[in-house]
Amino acid sequence: MADKKTDVSENPISDVFENRHPGELEKGWAEKTLLPALEKSPEKPIGAPTGVNINEHGRARFTTVSGLPIRRLYTQADLPQDWNYEQYLGFPGQPPYTRGIHATGYRGKLFTMRQFSGFASPEETNQRYKYLLEHGGSGLSVAFDLPTLMGYDSDHAASQGEVGKCGVAIDSLEDMEILFDGIDLEKTTVSMTINSPASVLWAMYLVVAEKQGADWKKISGTIQNDILKEYIAQKEYIYPPAPSMRLVVDTFEFGSKFTPRFNTISISGYHIREAGSTALQELAFTLYDGVEYVEWALRRGLEVDDFGPRLSFFFNAHNDFFEEIAKYRAARKIWYRVMKDRFAAKNQRTRLMRFHTQTAGVSLPAQQPRNNIARVAIQALAAVLGGTQSLHTDAYDEALALPTEEAARIALRTQQIIAYESGVTHTTDPLGGSYFLENLTLQMENGAFDYFGKLDAMGGMVKAIERGYPQKEIAESSYQYQRAVEAKEKVIVGVNEFAVEEQSPTILYIDESVAQQQTAKLKTLRARRSGEEVQRRLDELKKAAVKEPSAEANGNICPANTMPYLIDAVRAYATVGEICEALREVYGTYTEASIT
Repeated sequence: MADKKTDVSENPISDVFENRHPGELEKGWAEKTLLPALEKSPEKPIGAPTGVNINEHGRARFTTVSGLPIRRLYTQADLPQDWNYEQYLGFPGQPPYTRGIHATGYRGKLFTMRQFSGFASPEETNQRYKYLLEHGGSGLSVAFDLPTLMGYDSDHAASQGEVGKCGVAIDSLEDMEILFDGIDLEKTTVSMTINSPASVLWAMYLVVAEKQGADWKKISGTIQNDILKEYIAQKEYIYPPAPSMRLVVDTFEFGSKFTPRFNTISISGYHIREAGSTALQELAFTLYDGVEYVEWALRRGLEVDDFGPRLSFFFNAHNDFFEEIAKYRAARKIWYRVMKDRFAAKNQRTRLMRFHTQTAGVSLPAQQPRNNIARVAIQALAAVLGGTQSLHTDAYDEALALPTEEAARIALRTQQIIAYESGVTHTTDPLGGSYFLENLTLQMENGAFDYFGKLDAMGGMVKAIERGYPQKEIAESSYQYQRAVEAKEKVIVGVNEFAVEEQSPTILYIDESVAQQQTAKLKTLRARRSGEEVQRRLDELKKAAVKEPSAEANGNICPANTMPYLIDAVRAYATVGEICEALREVYGTYTEASIT
């Protein structure tokens, strides 16, 4: 029955072009070559059972991972009639930046090879960082444990059973000093995946750099600091949206004055995609989050060309090779248009999208985990062909536990093989001009602006979050993808096809000794420091947090900016938990409303 449905012998020639108007040469190809081939061998998505993925016209349905339909063949007919090189593509290093933000691509500078790492104690993570740097890593990326992410000290009741388990435990400046002991922060770029307490951990980082003798104007790196995607996807928030956005803008203002080479935000689509979004939703919601941050900063009175050059982005690299490449290319075009047309940015650097990419943790199953080495390689290659500035490759065993040393090394070697052996870094945007890729890029761009219109109509992303719009969109996409997997419309090798039983690899295990060690350190720290000084600094922070921030005065940051007060509290060795609790007393906490 399925074969009969896919038989196209009775369909007119135009029907095989799926609602598209082909040229004469293409019609001739269809008549002489395509139709006989279809009659002999009806199409079916690779791996899909008979009868699965048949559309309403009885033809096989091919889609991207995100569900975008894919035509059999792409030609010039799949591009707009007014498509021209200068408007839609341009040259590398020139608007609209479809082909990349650097004229020489990777010939002038390779992507930064940055492995996401952090586990157990600061002492153990420090050793892992040195290991990665010794084996060719060119940047560090800090994973914090759940208590740190939620603003609790290791000895807090809410931290029980979680200390050091999903990242490194950082309680105070002392821990941050240990974490970067022997690592020159003026020469090493560091990314920190931290959101609600981002300004607190950044203050600690700056003080450590200061103690090392580093010049703040020379240090470079990134704090994630993206609270909007926490409300949308990851749910690691502390305070309500408005005060949280105020803290983010504080870092923009402080950074533009004192740390001009440090990215004060990494606007993150990664976690939106991990929550189950499509590639298009990841693109649209991430870039609109960027729009929202700019709007809030402008309301403070900041100039877009002062803080705009230090806005950076963070994307996922999923399994659909071409869809991912199209997403990155569209992102650069969209951000250029937004900064130029919506915000009238004059500085060329403000109009450039710089982004980091991480391979898709959600795509790496625990079954047959060594298969994930191949998945990571394909995803990383897509990121490089898409023009990423920085890359993190997941370890194959991350579905089971934090990476072992061997798994982390394999992940790093994957990047190095792409960079030094594959040849893909020799030319800029080597897939540019592909009819298929340019069509996908346009679909991504147009689809993202459709979402922008809906979000503008709702009053912006904060308002949309409060009514649950992006959350519901992602939940529906996640459901549809899982349904397709369970129906075997999407094949996951080793999960719903080609499954075998095999022994799990050796994994990294973090026991409760880390919590005991951190608790002991906290007890010693509190006995040694000046409790009176700590309380004074916390009181000053609360007074600043109560004030309504305003535009800068006399060329300095506004008096209510919390960053100087956070730095003073950190210097006094106030802990992460104590500082976040002080802000909780002022701002309160946030509970997401039930969404139906």
